[in-house]
Amino acid sequence: HSTANHAWYDALNKTPGLVGPEIGPPHEDPVAYFRHWLENDGAPFWPFWENVRSWWEIRGLPNVLMVHFADLKRDFEGELERIAAFLEIPIPEDSRARIIEHCSFDYMKCNAAASVPLGGAFWEGGARSFIYKGTNGRWKDRLPSDLSDAYDQRAEQELGKDAAAWLKEGRQVR
Repeated sequence: HSTANHAWYDALNKTPGLVGPEIGPPHEDPVAYFRHWLENDGAPFWPFWENVRSWWEIRGLPNVLMVHFADLKRDFEGELERIAAFLEIPIPEDSRARIIEHCSFDYMKCNAAASVPLGGAFWEGGARSFIYKGTNGRWKDRLPSDLSDAYDQRAEQELGKDAAAWLKEGRQVR
C-alpha cells in the first residue's frame, strides 16, 4: 500500500462497519515497515501466517490450485498449461500467443488501467504504479541479513519446512 492515495485510505477507514483500527500509510523506510510487519503477523492487514497455513493445509483438495508468482516467471507456458488443465479449459492453439502476450508483465503494465481495481484510482501514479516491477526476491538486496534470517526462521516455525520453502521460491505443489 506504499502508493495508495487518500481515496484508498478513506475507502478502508471511513466505510461504515469498520472493524479494528484504521490503517495509515506505511513507514517510509521499507526495512522498518517489514520489521513491523514480521513482528506483528502481517499488520496492518490480516494474520499472514494463518492465511498461508490455511491454504497450504487444503492444497490437496480437488478445487484448490497453488500458483506462485516465481513459478509463473520461471515457466509461464508450463503454468498456463497446468492452470488450464486444472480448470479443464482447453487452450485453442490460435489463441495461445495472444494469451501469453496478454499475461506478460509488460503487457499488463502497459494496459494496467484495464486490470487494476477501479482503473488505478486508488494509487498515486495510477494503475501503472500498482503493477510495480514484476520481479521476485527483491528482499535479497533490500533487507539486512538478520531480518531476512528472522523471516526464514519464522516462516519455517509457522508453516513447516515445505510450506516455507514454497512460499519463498515457489515450485509447483499438488
